[in-house]
Amino acid sequence: MSVTTIQKRDGRVVPFEEEKIIAAIRKANHEVEEQDRAADELIAEILDQVRAEDKDRLTVEHVQDMIEARLVKENKYALAKKYIVYRYQRSLLRKSNTTDESILKLIRNENKELAEENSNKNTRLASTQRDYIAGEVSRDVTRRLLLPEHISLAHDNGVLHFHDADYFIQPIFNCCLINIQDMLDNGTSINGKMIESPKSFQVACTVTTQIIAAVASNQYGGQSVNVKHLGKYLRKSREKFERQTREAFGDSLTAEQKDKIVEIRLQDELRAGVQTIQYQINTLMTTNGQSPFVTLFLHIDDEDPYVEETVMIIREILNQRIQGTKNEKGVYVTPAFPKLVYVLDENNCLRGGKYDDVTRLAARCSAKRMYPDYLSAKKMRENYEGNVFSCMGCRSFLSPWKDEQGNYKWEGRFNQGVVSINLPQIGILAKGDEDVFWRLLEERLNLCYEALMCRHKALLGTLSDVSPIHWQYGAIARLKKGEKIDKLLYGGYSTMSLGYIGLYELTWLMKGCSHTEKKGKEFALRVMDALRDAAARWKEETGIGFSLYGTPAESLCYRFARIDREKFGEIENVTDKGYYTNSYHVDVREPIDAFTKFAFESEFQQKSLGGAISYVEIPNLQNNIEALEELIRYIYDNIQYGEFNTKSDYCQVCGFDGEILINDDNEWECPQCHNKDHAKMNVIRRTCGYLGENYWNTGKTMEIKARVLHL
Repeated sequence: MSVTTIQKRDGRVVPFEEEKIIAAIRKANHEVEEQDRAADELIAEILDQVRAEDKDRLTVEHVQDMIEARLVKENKYALAKKYIVYRYQRSLLRKSNTTDESILKLIRNENKELAEENSNKNTRLASTQRDYIAGEVSRDVTRRLLLPEHISLAHDNGVLHFHDADYFIQPIFNCCLINIQDMLDNGTSINGKMIESPKSFQVACTVTTQIIAAVASNQYGGQSVNVKHLGKYLRKSREKFERQTREAFGDSLTAEQKDKIVEIRLQDELRAGVQTIQYQINTLMTTNGQSPFVTLFLHIDDEDPYVEETVMIIREILNQRIQGTKNEKGVYVTPAFPKLVYVLDENNCLRGGKYDDVTRLAARCSAKRMYPDYLSAKKMRENYEGNVFSCMGCRSFLSPWKDEQGNYKWEGRFNQGVVSINLPQIGILAKGDEDVFWRLLEERLNLCYEALMCRHKALLGTLSDVSPIHWQYGAIARLKKGEKIDKLLYGGYSTMSLGYIGLYELTWLMKGCSHTEKKGKEFALRVMDALRDAAARWKEETGIGFSLYGTPAESLCYRFARIDREKFGEIENVTDKGYYTNSYHVDVREPIDAFTKFAFESEFQQKSLGGAISYVEIPNLQNNIEALEELIRYIYDNIQYGEFNTKSDYCQVCGFDGEILINDDNEWECPQCHNKDHAKMNVIRRTCGYLGENYWNTGKTMEIKARVLHL
């Protein structure tokens, strides 16, 4: 009797095929040194041994056991190990593939967590679904095969969050500051085509959006662009118009008349160029199936040789943002992108500066359209060795870095990735015992370090060819083809971010009060010091730019809270809310005025220099811009990064411009067309991501006369 059939793991019976055994052993052969390989004679002997089994049917497992035993007997230990690992991996793939149901839910539009994860992704679109399907596969393979098992378990149990696992299978990174000056001045290449330095502002704007789309398609985070680098090209357009006007009219027109023609043409060029940026960014679809997650950095720098042109560009950007962008119904709405970050400096901080009028325009924009955010140049210079620079799209900040000539460099740098720690869970386990807390914190920080190093190691050895726009044509570097990016991963050139969630809830668990109270604040600041010191220690030990990052990840606030509620039940003022508070922020339910909130959180921002942002939520102040301007002055003197969540709701489906509230099912619902698609509404997103009742409608007052907004 000889073997004729094989029983598979699912019960199916198929013909016995010797070729599959030969192929499996030869596959393992390729992964070991020559002296450890199985010769053809040994493979033949193994086949003879299988054939000699006195059965006409064998199971797959029995055949594999026989092969492993024979390899070990022949002292082919390395080969046996490769064969065993291969068998185990195949078993994992068969046994634990978790993507099927999540993919089906995605296609059926039932995956609510994914639908709310990114404001620039519409999960109903086929192109976006394609990216999400690939992401689900990446997340599954990452969890089971690419990460150490204890890191995967830590992520699954809410100990930490391994961000962006849906892209981890690829050698790509998080966010960056595009070196747009280099790319515009020296040219670049997109899709194998040379892009020369522009000769006009309009072309520079078009090229900029092409660069943004190409960059966004080859990384998973946001990109930031400093618009001051466009000032040079606005001047080029002016000079071109002046030359053309002189040639066309000679002495037939007065100098004043020719200047007027030039000014009219320049304003048209300016308006069209900025409109190109706004509409291109919002209509382009990257290969990720989304709009580019881009931030425009608006800084009026007195040392900029093109400062007047930069001011003109910023004014036009703000004016167009105030107007909004028409949706498919023809209604002007606030576009999700580009994000705007406006810098407050001595020349525009509303204290008699030369460019205060631009800041007043920014205030009008904030009152109506929620953006821009505000950066204080004064506080940034205190925190970053006298420098002012843009945050990355993920709102993380780089650490100071100097080139070989001793010059600070910011643009052309990037973030390798993020891992966030769940602080409230440690507090739940510690039960108020500080000795237990500090021990658990250290253990979990070590897990975060290991997880972050997985991100770093995944990028090591990456060739510049993987994304020419980044590594070869200027967005990050000008490396040679085939050159590794490794040198850009060390020395602090790029960053690695340790995020944290729920300092408020942790303080409540450990001290029985908010971190806004004296004993709570003392403890919370010690926690911040421990987090910051851990990142500094890792940086010293590895030469990698670790930093502490106050993440604005709203969905993570929900995820950690949901996991802990399932594990530990309802805990008053912690898991019973359904959300955790972002990073160091004050809980939304605390009665605190905007000025006090900024002042309090500024102390925590100084300890979180890898990323810090603070929000205050204010009513519609379109008819009281003075109150908003007072807050802006306060930001300049007191806090590095401030943002207003302005009460200015509207529905993008029907154009309703009024107050959108929560219905009885705890969903946003437009009172006019009853649209419930949150992605198609402009409603405030809370500091923590909480989407509950607007708490200023519960009887609390807002007193603006005293320059205090009671929220």
